Amino acid sequence: MAKTETNNTRRADFLIPFLTVLFDATAIEFAFLFSYWLRFRTPLVDYLGVKEIGGPPFRGYLFGSFFIAFVWLLLFQARKMYNARRNVTLSDEFINVVKVVSLGMLIVMSAAFFYRDFSYSRVVFGFLWVTSIVFLMAGRTLVHSLERRLYRKGRHLQQCIIIGNESTANQVFSELHRHPSFGFNIAGYFADAPARADTNLAKASYLGPIERAPEFIRNENIELVFIALRSKEQHVLFDLISECEGVNVEFMMVPDVLDVLTSDVKVKELQGIPFLQIKTIPFTIWGRITKRVFDFVVSAMLLVLLMPLWLLIMVLVKVTSPGPIFFKQERVGIDGKRFTMYKFRSMRTDAEKHTGPVWTAKDDPRRTPLGVILRKTSLDELPQLFNVLRGDMSLVGPRPERPYFVEQFKQHVPKYLDRHRVKTGVTGWAQVNGLRGNTSLEERIKYDLYYIENWSLAFDIKILLRTIRAALSTKEVH
Repeated sequence: MAKTETNNTRRADFLIPFLTVLFDATAIEFAFLFSYWLRFRTPLVDYLGVKEIGGPPFRGYLFGSFFIAFVWLLLFQARKMYNARRNVTLSDEFINVVKVVSLGMLIVMSAAFFYRDFSYSRVVFGFLWVTSIVFLMAGRTLVHSLERRLYRKGRHLQQCIIIGNESTANQVFSELHRHPSFGFNIAGYFADAPARADTNLAKASYLGPIERAPEFIRNENIELVFIALRSKEQHVLFDLISECEGVNVEFMMVPDVLDVLTSDVKVKELQGIPFLQIKTIPFTIWGRITKRVFDFVVSAMLLVLLMPLWLLIMVLVKVTSPGPIFFKQERVGIDGKRFTMYKFRSMRTDAEKHTGPVWTAKDDPRRTPLGVILRKTSLDELPQLFNVLRGDMSLVGPRPERPYFVEQFKQHVPKYLDRHRVKTGVTGWAQVNGLRGNTSLEERIKYDLYYIENWSLAFDIKILLRTIRAALSTKEVH
């Protein structure tokens, strides 16, 4: 790789973090001053029943904003939100920003409590929490768009190689090749033999056997190595890392072992004996309570807010095709219990009369004209909010399947029944990663089990945000 390209890469690794810090500092400062203006210079607070003549000196708030900006930037840095090439989605960014701002607000209010020389308005702090999230996300969205635009133009790409030629290596190449905005340039792959001609990996350059990789990494200034080896080949990894000692290169391993991929492995000690905890109970009692309260509140709010849309869809379903408005079907939920799941009807009433239970296919002729639109926008799933409200389902979880298919899958798909350790969901981690409809069932299981073992409320919010984005893209969900 040319020296100029290396220098450009280093400049890009500085440029994006620098712009992020600059935009964050500006956003925090502006949010504080804007909150002051809303509180003391506009009639907005009159609607809140808070009145005040004049207001405290602006200078006190200005100096306070410098302290807040400094502390909050340190918090962002502590959460590693200024690293170069983080490849973080905006939904992840939003969750991290909310966490940092919320923690920052606790620090600010604590400092204001102990600093008695100046009285800060609690209303200003309330405005600050909202406006800082809005302004910070606006700035980070702008930087995110700029970074992706540079990568799509082929500028400042990070040079990388892949080790391996099996299905995992092919999946890594396919995803990176399909998303140039990730900012990677794949120089090629090392493996004991070239990839099969019918795989996407065959489009990349075969660079030779794995033992030649260290020399190539040194000579071509490779910055990142994706390790995608089978479990029985991973002894090669130790030799590779040893040969690259002293070379400034990053290694990222993609495990192909289902147990490792989907389990939150921990070491626990009992009476001095260490144990590897490879499987846990999905939710604690407080986790179950938190998830249920979140599901109930959000689904109730959505039912109220989307009622006009519901009424419109109900009328359109009724007048565009004969049959009921709602489609009801038995599905399998938590602990294998069966329940009735609801959807807006998107197919003819005799859809399975001649076929029996089958999965929906792309361009399925059994769909009604309105059903095509409902499925592309996922609006046919809205009635499942009733299932969530009743407790049959959760907003987020593995998608529920019909008993007919469950009986088939549990015989042939490892760990399939582990999906039923939690409530099934309207959306899930597998679905937002593109595993919908007639896709690899084994891959979906991996994502479902990863979600179960790594659940958090923030994880649910992230999946919901990505679901909204996917729905707006109008890709059909089968």
